[in-house]
Amino acid sequence: MASMQSITNAAGMSGLLSIVVTLLSITFAWYIIQEIKMDSFVKRPKSPQARMLQLLLSVVLGHGFARFILDYMDWTRMLRWLVE
Repeated sequence: MASMQSITNAAGMSGLLSIVVTLLSITFAWYIIQEIKMDSFVKRPKSPQARMLQLLLSVVLGHGFARFILDYMDWTRMLRWLVE
């Protein structure tokens, strides 16, 4: 039974790590997107619609970046099986 508890703890920690990395990546993307001059893309860059566009872009880019980071972490963990 201790083995099952260990597996559920590892799964829980993995899920928590995924949530934290994803939220940090979305925040990072939001911070970066704020520096983009939106005047050339939208008519009114301060409108609620333009802000919603920035938010959606942040979520899409942040999620993609987080998936890359999490996949890379998984791949590096799998490398240890090469030497064992």
